[in-house]
Amino acid sequence: MSSCHIFDYSSIFATLIFYYNELHKMEKTIDENVQGTTLAVEGKETNKRNLYIESYGCAMNFADSEIVASILATEGFNTTQTLEDADLILVNTCSIRDKAEQTIRKRLTEYNKVKKSRPHLKVGVLGCMAERLKDKLLDEEKIVDMVVGPDAYKDLPNLIKEVDSGRDAVNVILSKDETYGDIAPVRLNTNGVTAFVSITRGCDNMCTFCVVPFTRGRERSRDPQSILEEVNELKRNGFKEITLLGQNVDSYLWYGGGLKKNFENASEMQKATATSFSKLLETVALANPKMRIRFSTSNPQDMTLDVIETMAKHKNICNHIHLPVQSGSNRILKEMNRLHTIEEYFELIDNIRQILPDCSISQDIISGFPTETEEDHAATLKALEYVKYDFGYMYAYSERPGTLAGRKMDDDVPEKTKKRRLSEIIALQRQHCQYRTEKHVGKVQEVLIEGTSKKSENEWMGRNSQSTVVVFPKENYKVGDFVNVQINDCTSATLKGIAQGYSDNN
Repeated sequence: MSSCHIFDYSSIFATLIFYYNELHKMEKTIDENVQGTTLAVEGKETNKRNLYIESYGCAMNFADSEIVASILATEGFNTTQTLEDADLILVNTCSIRDKAEQTIRKRLTEYNKVKKSRPHLKVGVLGCMAERLKDKLLDEEKIVDMVVGPDAYKDLPNLIKEVDSGRDAVNVILSKDETYGDIAPVRLNTNGVTAFVSITRGCDNMCTFCVVPFTRGRERSRDPQSILEEVNELKRNGFKEITLLGQNVDSYLWYGGGLKKNFENASEMQKATATSFSKLLETVALANPKMRIRFSTSNPQDMTLDVIETMAKHKNICNHIHLPVQSGSNRILKEMNRLHTIEEYFELIDNIRQILPDCSISQDIISGFPTETEEDHAATLKALEYVKYDFGYMYAYSERPGTLAGRKMDDDVPEKTKKRRLSEIIALQRQHCQYRTEKHVGKVQEVLIEGTSKKSENEWMGRNSQSTVVVFPKENYKVGDFVNVQINDCTSATLKGIAQGYSDNN
């Protein structure tokens, strides 16, 4: 067995495979190692109630939990990691697959046990599952007092007053302009080195398999000034790396506020002074030249050459792009409503390789999408061979209620066939993991120390610009240092080396 860090979680419809280190997962990817993480921050003596908040799903949900904690800190709540001490339990949920929702329902039964000994305890469901099921959750899960969608967190103080008075409360209204740009998130359970900064909410790309447009609404971008202020504040607080986060960062577009789809109705002045993603990326890079900058997730149909050229101009923008391909078959891409062909995708890959030769590229792939044939599957394997991704996130198709695929398409690929095709994709990606990782051996690379290696107390763990994990002896360095490391060996997922001294980025 290769050591390519593969985690296989199967249910009747879904298998989710991970090819990446445990500490850092990108926006759309579900990291099983952090699911259910409880958040805590130093409290205020004047706050008399305890908030217990658990997060599930993608990085957007974890970032949203920080916003929620910030809002409730001004409403008399300190966070706690002890369930039995809670006065309010909030669970931030995911709807990407059935297994995610079943996990939440199991957790609600655990909360119910605590509620029997703390009758004043209130329970709220936040996030995508709340948005999908709305007030049905109150009927299906009698323990739930409050249901709050992703765009309604500012209404939490009012909703809490409602449940305190004995009434159930629901707010799942999707907003056309809410970005939470005016709220400074409380950084919870952070390593003090890396942080997420949300730049967009919602998504306009109506992929037939995806529930996001229905749970997070239409796409709108955050004021670039508020983004820059948040990044600057993180820098002042000692953070060394930020990830600009959105369902689709490349379609970031600020023209004074409002939905992206309404940009065509903007004034000529608004259009002339609009901020695109490449402009935002450059602004953040120039303002913080010694802070590493990452971004996720990109969409092939929206990524433009100016983004790649901006990355090439600024050494503090990391050389990694997460570029979901989903399928190598043009027929399946059309069924998925992916608005590009595989040939256009390959052209984008070729441009990345030409402009950024050292850039790592990762992927998302769905195996067994409705009507997928062996020919379609072979085209996906061919796409893998063409790109040879550094790592990837692969899973079997899971029908999600509310999506176009769920409403209009039969889930007609047998589960056995899905799993067999998925295993073939995994085997090929494993080879490419090894191939790409070995290319770092013999080089000196800058590594940002994020913490102690999980396998040895005597080694640091960090990542290079390409997001590959690097471990090396601790010596006299500390978390948050940028260190030049001579890479001497590797597994298929981890580089091993010896520190050569501080980089000039400290």
